[in-house]
Amino acid sequence: MSNSVKIMPIEKSDYLDLSLMVGELLNEIMVKIDHKAFNYNQIDTTKRIKEFIALEKYWVFIAKDTKSGENIGFVSLYESFALYAEGAYGTMPELYVRPNWRSKHIGHELLNKAGEFAKNKNWHRIEVTTPPLPEFDRTLEFYQRRGFEIAGGRKLKIDIKT
Repeated sequence: MSNSVKIMPIEKSDYLDLSLMVGELLNEIMVKIDHKAFNYNQIDTTKRIKEFIALEKYWVFIAKDTKSGENIGFVSLYESFALYAEGAYGTMPELYVRPNWRSKHIGHELLNKAGEFAKNKNWHRIEVTTPPLPEFDRTLEFYQRRGFEIAGGRKLKIDIKT
């Protein structure tokens, strides 16, 4: 990783850009699977970021190019609980690096920061989900090269109509 990149906790001034990177991530996924799987709204996403972080239950680390001040990636985490996991553990719902910065070890450094954070929270594991589709084989390989292993089945969802 370039010494001009720093991984740091998100600041309020980064909330808007984080919401834009979330949109980039979701759009990239939907293009790969050719399906509108997410309902992204930038304004609503920014509001959720503020709410989640204020609750101190959702943590985000930003990768920032210190030369330009540009945010180039992020990782997010929240605490989960399960009997099978022997208590509290981390779930990593999002990890994203902007395309021009990929293959420069930014993702690896974001995972390192997530691992440090997990140790400080006394979590014994971090879980992440990747779709079991050929379009995401590189993503799966990325995580496996960094020590993640397949731990179970597929992630499913159902939308609850309110």
